[in-house]
Amino acid sequence: MGLLERFNLLTDWLQRHQALWRQRPFTHLQLSWEQDWPALAQWLRQRSLADAEAAQLQPALLTDAPAPFAELAVEARALCSLPRWHGDLMQPLPELLHRHMPGRKWQQITRFSAVTSARMPASPQRWVDWCAGKGHLGRLLAWHSQCPVCCLEWDAALCDAGQQLSQQLQLPVQHLTADVMQLPLAQLQPEDAAVALHACGDLHRQLIEQVVAAGCAQLALSPCCYNRISAPQHQPISNAGRQAGLQLSRDELGLPLQQTATAGARERRQRDRSMAWRLACDLWQREARGIDAYLPTPSKPPGPPENLQQFCQAVANHHQLTLAAPPCWDALEQRGWRRLAEVRNLELVAGLFRRPLELWLVIERALYLQEAGYSVSLGEFCEAELTPRNLLLLATASPDQV
Repeated sequence: MGLLERFNLLTDWLQRHQALWRQRPFTHLQLSWEQDWPALAQWLRQRSLADAEAAQLQPALLTDAPAPFAELAVEARALCSLPRWHGDLMQPLPELLHRHMPGRKWQQITRFSAVTSARMPASPQRWVDWCAGKGHLGRLLAWHSQCPVCCLEWDAALCDAGQQLSQQLQLPVQHLTADVMQLPLAQLQPEDAAVALHACGDLHRQLIEQVVAAGCAQLALSPCCYNRISAPQHQPISNAGRQAGLQLSRDELGLPLQQTATAGARERRQRDRSMAWRLACDLWQREARGIDAYLPTPSKPPGPPENLQQFCQAVANHHQLTLAAPPCWDALEQRGWRRLAEVRNLELVAGLFRRPLELWLVIERALYLQEAGYSVSLGEFCEAELTPRNLLLLATASPDQV
């Protein structure tokens, strides 16, 4: 299936079912689709928090869920089927290449580097590592290919640390302090192969536009954090994207990110408690104010609060509200935990649309590259358990562009 055909199918599917993924259970006590699918809503609301957590990574596996869950899951899988790419790196690798790196992040870098090196049609004259940090990816590419690498990073301290590591390994890697959002076009050359692993929002959009403007030979991009943009909503860059007419707010662009494979047990417990408190506080403020509407809470209320009462008081103070205390704070907290279980299970419906929406966004960027004359392919560079952000966009300029 061609990119444009898949894009049009995804556009139609997302628009037809938008009532199922646009509303957030976290901010709405009742969702509009529950009237149409009451059996599904009741089934989800009765499940436990542990049930939701077990299904979070792969909601499509809930084959016993009432209609239309299973049907939507099948459609989502068909729309999002992509090849899993593989590649090999020279072994053994020097320990200095991955010193002080978390194991999971190092695995992501090695998979990305191996697949990129294997699938690019020709060795580049120079790699450009976009938003490079300390340049771990760039150094691995330099070690593997023996090609020069330019690492672009705005944080001077990270550049300095990366330069020291590159010098210790005697690799041809140059670390430049640069704000890529203000990057002069001269930093990218037609012979370059630009790479970016998990570049966020505006950063990867800027990369794509700079690659096209400079006529770079090749691009390997794994996008991330589609909601980290300066505009209030998604701004398509391809003609096909503009014609699709699918309007996406910044909040809706965060849907693909409501999935994690990397959080440890302690982090998950802290996250769950924070969410349960926020939901309990929301129930409290709705009832105390007599207004059935979500009231945003600050990301980090002053404190830090030691219990739900302190948390709620901090939120009320933030909004300059004086609200009557609930009959029992412990009972309110239990309601918050119950609400969290409902929210997490109801989110499984929107979870079916995470990957389709992410793929729609990535294909929209790929179509811009196609329109500029690039040959583009999409695949997965690793399994979702290693990182849910495992999409890889590879683009190669036509011979007359280079």
